[in-house]
Amino acid sequence: MKTATLNNSIDRRDFIRLSALASGGLVLGFYINSNGEAQAAESASGPGGSFAPNAFVRIAPDGKVTIVSKQPEIGQGIKTSLPMVIAEQLDVDWKDVTIEQADVHDRYGSQSAGGSTSTPNNYENFLRVGAAARAMLVEAAAQTWGVPAAQCTTASGTVTHSASKRSLKYGALVAKAATLPVPDAATVALKDPKDYKLIGRRITGVDNPKVVTGASLFGIDVRVPGMVYAVYEKCPAFAGKVVSANLDQVKALPGVKDAFIIEGTSNLSGLKPGVAIIADSTWSALSARKQLKVIWDEGKVANTSWDKFVTEAKELSTKPGARVLRKDGDVDAAFKTAAKVIEAEYVYPFISHLSLEPMNCTAHWNNGTMEVWAPSQNPATGRALISTTLNIPQEKINIHLTRSGGGFGRRLTPDFMIEVAAIAHKVNAPVKLTWNREDDLRHDMMRPGGLHFLKGAVDAKGKVVAWKNNFFTFGNAGPGGLVSPGSGGALSPDEFPGRWISNYLAEQTVFDTGWPMGPWRAPGSCVFAWVIHSFIDELAHAAGRDPLEFRLEILGDKDEMAATPPPAGAKGGPAAPYNVARMRAVLKLAAEKADWGKKKYPKGQGAGLAFHFSHRGYFAQVAEVTVSKEGQLKVDRVISVGDVGSQIVNPSGADNQVEGSIVDGLSVLMLQELNIERGRVTNVNLDEYPILRIADAPTKIESHWLKTNNPVTGTGEPAIPPVAPAICNAIFAATGKRIRQFPASRTDLRWS
Repeated sequence: MKTATLNNSIDRRDFIRLSALASGGLVLGFYINSNGEAQAAESASGPGGSFAPNAFVRIAPDGKVTIVSKQPEIGQGIKTSLPMVIAEQLDVDWKDVTIEQADVHDRYGSQSAGGSTSTPNNYENFLRVGAAARAMLVEAAAQTWGVPAAQCTTASGTVTHSASKRSLKYGALVAKAATLPVPDAATVALKDPKDYKLIGRRITGVDNPKVVTGASLFGIDVRVPGMVYAVYEKCPAFAGKVVSANLDQVKALPGVKDAFIIEGTSNLSGLKPGVAIIADSTWSALSARKQLKVIWDEGKVANTSWDKFVTEAKELSTKPGARVLRKDGDVDAAFKTAAKVIEAEYVYPFISHLSLEPMNCTAHWNNGTMEVWAPSQNPATGRALISTTLNIPQEKINIHLTRSGGGFGRRLTPDFMIEVAAIAHKVNAPVKLTWNREDDLRHDMMRPGGLHFLKGAVDAKGKVVAWKNNFFTFGNAGPGGLVSPGSGGALSPDEFPGRWISNYLAEQTVFDTGWPMGPWRAPGSCVFAWVIHSFIDELAHAAGRDPLEFRLEILGDKDEMAATPPPAGAKGGPAAPYNVARMRAVLKLAAEKADWGKKKYPKGQGAGLAFHFSHRGYFAQVAEVTVSKEGQLKVDRVISVGDVGSQIVNPSGADNQVEGSIVDGLSVLMLQELNIERGRVTNVNLDEYPILRIADAPTKIESHWLKTNNPVTGTGEPAIPPVAPAICNAIFAATGKRIRQFPASRTDLRWS
């Protein structure tokens, strides 16, 4: 693999010079600046005869097109879909395009993959990247023929002048195009979407053949000459420290080259204290670790457990929360005059990301430079952590991006990157660090659990008149002792149905844990949607109302709900409003596709629905289930409708994201929970932490898209929140039993 050249800042001439040497051709045009905008640079020519109008496109004299994919590919299909955007505007046939994964470099701007941001953050820029290259090729042809560029058209990598019936392939134009000035990114003409030939088509993932044949793509596949292999033993209790270890005995074991203690830091997301074992193979290192004996200082976290926190939350649930998030109207007065009042407790546990590919990374410290091969979702964060922890200038840290075998938010945290860098810093050879499944479960950046104590009321007409949520979540104390919620543990004051219900109270209490937490798919929304739409269903049932009609009434007839203005002095601009019209539309279409209200289900079968807005996407889902008398659940069908803007770039990839979200959502609903006792995870392998099997997946999944005149956004996150509530509401319709605790396997679903 080539070494990437990294700089914290890069001027235009440096960018041109470096890129020209790398591509063997002309470099002019665009790089992505720190604001994520396409930025023009001066032109320069390089050897090889290739045409490289920007950092993302190269066209060889033989017409072969290479498009660089800058984002991490973690299974979400971005390595295919974003290059499709460039290729569409460039007007080349997909069969003539080769996709190349970029290493980390400032010329590409942000190179993270998380929060469904890759598409919305790059779509418009990449349209212009392709259009600018096409404009230069058209101008080259026009000058060659002595005709106005406006008289020329493009298709399939060819420029045509219809009046004279002349045409030239792009490859024949690269030399001339290399001499032309850079077009202005803001003014280049874009193709009309009605003329798109690639965007909107089902395109197979560019890596699919290599994935199914086991070719080297992933971080765990990396091989570097002279490489040694490492494992890293950390305290079972979160953030425990090493007191001593039997290093001499371990060093004497077969295949072991070295073993040493790393002091580490107190950063739960950084370099934790531990013992490194270096060996001639991963097997030798793992085998030696079985003989490792460490005395740990487990610290005060050993006094914490999930059960203790749950007990404390229940004791505090009748008292006001530590913080009021939102208070509208007078909930107490509304409860006193309501026709019906419903109370419920909803609980969900901590869970793991459980990526198929365990955490791994390779690093080589050589002549003052740290070279890293990382299956990371956010390599810039890893580079910064390595720099600050090991005191290495960032420009001396080169990162190669590999494909990741799943991320789901786990690989946004760079703890595995700093571990291998710290080990490599002490070893005179490239080092490959591999976690096993037990490492993954013990030392995950967990999705925090939560407890919601809810109270709601409807009036005599069956309309919601009051809502109260006393929410308990988990976090860690920061500077000054302030305890902040873990990722996904912060309930927004504007979270639905806040703003819609006149008497509304949301309170939050955060427990200080000392436990590592991090983002899991659709952070916060993935559990809040279940709580909210399950309880809405409870209120609809209490009111004797149809769940669809009930939700539409809550949404109301406004097309937009304004966001609550941020407090004075808050960072960032105002939050985006909630587009109620878009949500109503997806909800109605989902109901239509499911024939909602037109079917009669026998006992043991039923349908449920839910909707949610998150990560710029509007989704509604209907689930149909069968529950046997013995309590066995089968999800027969899930209908999903999503609105993510004006284009579905690659319907194949988009449908794949929805299907994966639904399967993942069902797995978490039914099976997954981490047992945390004495400050440690106690179920540390798949026999104790089961996940959904193929036989239990939904029989049928239907993915529908409602294209609207809105900016194009992502699909990886927003499809998952409605899954659990739709299925749980269907279970209630089938059996009369409510699921108020994750996993649902804790609830007896038998009926008679």
